[in-house]
Amino acid sequence: MSTGHQSITDIEILQAPWNKQVTVQEAVYEGGYKMIRLRIKEGKSRFTDLELDSVTAKSLSDLLASWVAQNPPSDTSDE
Repeated sequence: MSTGHQSITDIEILQAPWNKQVTVQEAVYEGGYKMIRLRIKEGKSRFTDLELDSVTAKSLSDLLASWVAQNPPSDTSDE
């Protein structure tokens, strides 16, 4: 089964609460269509992939920025 991916590039790896790791990737499909992928690793072998187009990523970005503005990180929560 072909995924149609031309390339996957890691952008950033983030350590998240509760022993989760979030890898942000750019997925380029045949024809040049790009999506951003959030790959969430839970434990040793469970993965959840969420691929977003630029419109959905922008909406999510705005929502997250609004939430962070209302819930600023404390100096002690940096990991």
